[in-house]
Amino acid sequence: MTYQLPELPYDYSALEPHISGNIIELHHGKHHNAYVQGANATLEKLEAARESNDYGGIVGLEKTLAFNVSGHVLHSIYWTNMSPEGGGTPEGELALALKEAFGSFDNFKNQLTQATATVQGSGWGALAWEPLGKRLIIEQIYDHQGNNGQGAIPLLVIDVWEHAFYLQYKNVKADYISAFWNLVNWEDIAKRYIQAKSVSLG
Repeated sequence: MTYQLPELPYDYSALEPHISGNIIELHHGKHHNAYVQGANATLEKLEAARESNDYGGIVGLEKTLAFNVSGHVLHSIYWTNMSPEGGGTPEGELALALKEAFGSFDNFKNQLTQATATVQGSGWGALAWEPLGKRLIIEQIYDHQGNNGQGAIPLLVIDVWEHAFYLQYKNVKADYISAFWNLVNWEDIAKRYIQAKSVSLG
C-alpha cells in the first residue's frame, strides 16, 4: 500500500489568525505532499534494488526513506494536534501525567517551548512517550529522522521548519510557537497518550 496525503480536519483558513490559510495550504499541499511522494518513489527504488540484487545505492535510499516517512508521520500528527477550538490546558489523565513528569503544566509548556525554539536549523519540538522507561519526555527532532533510535512515540509536535511559519512570522520563531499554543488540540493528544502507553519495548 502506498502512502497517502491525509485530508485536513479543517479548512485552510480555520487556524487564522494564529496560522494563515496561505501557509496551511502550501504546507499541506506542497511540503507534506512532497514527503508522501518521496516515500512512495523510494519504496519503488528499493523494490527495484531487491529485484536486481543491486544494493549499490542502499545507504542513500535508506536515508531518503527515513527522511520522507518521518516527514509524513510528523506532519500527519501535526495537523491533528491543532484545532480551531484548541488552546487552554489538558484535563484528566493527560493533565495528571504532565504534572507527574514535569512538575506542573507550566513547567511542561516552558520546557517544550524552549526546546522547540532552540532547535538548530530545521526540525521539531515534541512531547513523546518513551515506552521503555514508561515516561513522557520532550525531544528536539532534527531533520525529521535524526534521533528516533530510542523508540519514543510523538504525541504533540511543533514544526519549526521555516515553511511552517516564515511567510507570516518571518524569522521570529518565538512568536509562531507562542501562537501555536492557542491551537493545541488536547483531546487528540490525550487519545495519543492512551494509545502510546500500550506499547512495550521490554
